[in-house]
Amino acid sequence: MKTQGRQLRLSLVSSHYNLLDQERMSRAKNYFAWQARLVRRELGHRVLEVGCGIGNFTALIRDRDAVMAIDIDPSCISRLRFRFGNQANLDSRVSDVASEEFLELKQFRADSCIALNVLEHINDDRAALARMAAILGPGGKIVLLVPAFPSLYGPIDRNLRHFRRYTPGSLRRMADSIGLKVAKLHFVNSIGFFGWWWNARIGKIEAQSERQIGIFDRSIVPFMSRAEELLSPPFGQSILAVLRVP
Repeated sequence: MKTQGRQLRLSLVSSHYNLLDQERMSRAKNYFAWQARLVRRELGHRVLEVGCGIGNFTALIRDRDAVMAIDIDPSCISRLRFRFGNQANLDSRVSDVASEEFLELKQFRADSCIALNVLEHINDDRAALARMAAILGPGGKIVLLVPAFPSLYGPIDRNLRHFRRYTPGSLRRMADSIGLKVAKLHFVNSIGFFGWWWNARIGKIEAQSERQIGIFDRSIVPFMSRAEELLSPPFGQSILAVLRVP
């Protein structure tokens, strides 16, 4: 009982931290607009969003024919429903891509699946990716954004319960092992690489501050995003991957 109580307390603390972090990030309008420019062109008409959180990115894909937004945290789904009300083409539910029950979402008939900063939170990431592929038909796309460079792993990653950071090679090998075709794979957020390195290695920062997020969003994202749209950087804080089901 003591162990169960401790696990419940840890879960509640983690959930609260997650909500606070998402609320902070919701103010990063330029950052989410950049994400939208990167991935919207890869999405189809029926989109399954895995790990939707409180809907910071969901808000940018509500023009699709149908969107199914899922998250493991019931409080996130409640917040998302409060934000968007009863929009006809938007459904949401509590669901865990790490569970076999996730496969029931095949009934949604998604043609694309998106998971932004989600896969790193899952212990068995390969199994989770395989489940995403299983609910899509031939030609379906999986769009991923994941943190890059294991050497950047630091206190913020640990507090966000990240199991890992990725390399292009590790992502490609995982996709190949499932039978997915890599349509696109490249780094994004080159300047963020240095900020994350500072936080992890020098400052030993436990959490990103609203001030950091504000400066990054207002002063860096506008010009960096345009530059990276012209030329993909050789390194970055994150990796964007587009995988196709054969």
